[in-house]
Amino acid sequence: MSITARLRDSVQLPNGGSLVNGFALDSRADRPHRALLRNGPTLEVHDLAGLFAADRAPTAVFPLPWPGWRGGVHSVSADASFAVFSGQRSVRAVAPGGATLWEYRHGCWGPLLGHPHTGDEQEVCDGLEHGSCRISDDGRLVWAHVVAPEEHGGQEYWAVLDARDGRELARLPLDSAASGSHHVSHPDGVHMGLSIGMGQDGLLLHWARWDGEELTAWDLNETLDRDLTDVHPAHPGFLTAEHHGTDLRLHALDGTVLAEGEAAGARPERGGEADLDDEDDGDGGDLYEADLDGDYDEDEDDEDLDDEDEPPCWDHGGGFVDADTVIASTIDAADDDPAEGRHWLLDAHTLEIRGAITYPTGHVDSYVRPLGDGTWLTYDDVSGTLARWSEAAS
Repeated sequence: MSITARLRDSVQLPNGGSLVNGFALDSRADRPHRALLRNGPTLEVHDLAGLFAADRAPTAVFPLPWPGWRGGVHSVSADASFAVFSGQRSVRAVAPGGATLWEYRHGCWGPLLGHPHTGDEQEVCDGLEHGSCRISDDGRLVWAHVVAPEEHGGQEYWAVLDARDGRELARLPLDSAASGSHHVSHPDGVHMGLSIGMGQDGLLLHWARWDGEELTAWDLNETLDRDLTDVHPAHPGFLTAEHHGTDLRLHALDGTVLAEGEAAGARPERGGEADLDDEDDGDGGDLYEADLDGDYDEDEDDEDLDDEDEPPCWDHGGGFVDADTVIASTIDAADDDPAEGRHWLLDAHTLEIRGAITYPTGHVDSYVRPLGDGTWLTYDDVSGTLARWSEAAS
């Protein structure tokens, strides 16, 4: 079944790709979506609706503490009164003018053991490994994924900090060797999720809550293979994607699986939009691409046929379009033939596939980022266009 999309808004936004394929979109319960966009040596905060209305003036601007540091997932408080940056050697809270409010020092994320530091806070060590941080919706806590100094074993841990002064309230030791991580605030305003990527070694997923006296935490790490994808106010639990994209799962908050949607069913119908690039080229030639010698390569064709037998996989950027609908993408699975990649709508309660999305502008090979309000975002890297879509009325 084909489901037609409707273009709701679009805007030229040259640095907007991280809103769709990254962590620049800031979503909080009962608050408008915001864009946290890096602009040179600063982090700019924008109302997403304002950007689509051509209002380019940021609501707040925070100087980056370490302009040379490209890692970390940062956070801005709901009232934009302060930002917290996840650095290579510390977590730092900063006021809009750039003044340091507090700093929480930790070990270096650089992978080389025993490497020296000059003490210069602008120094950036080798390595792409990083942690992340997240300010709670009420602005009272900062959750930070950090690494201990080498003299303390270099173990990674999850710290709960007092947002007023950076004082550590609790910590949870982690059995991880992260390449990166991100946090997800549950809409209940109480629970915080942490998803840790460890490259080929898999994924770790933790949930926790702090009641003012005790840290309660649990994980879903029997398989080390699920990414925390999304949450929605209408669902008490959360959505995950299997590491290699074989399925999506809807969970209760304790991790119980409520529904599962396999990617194997996400195949474009032959003869549909996905086959437009396979039509005759108009010169009367066949549909096969010649090799460099101008001859048909039988072995290459056999490989193509084999590729058709490989099941598709879900990307990790989907989630709740609204309370009843999930969007998922198979763009990553179509690297060899981008025209085969699709966006799909699924029932949010059963994760059964409703159908593939057809766009009025033609094929869209962007990742997707749902907004939970009935719409989703795509980004065109060529034109620098951020677009917001919804399902067209039937």
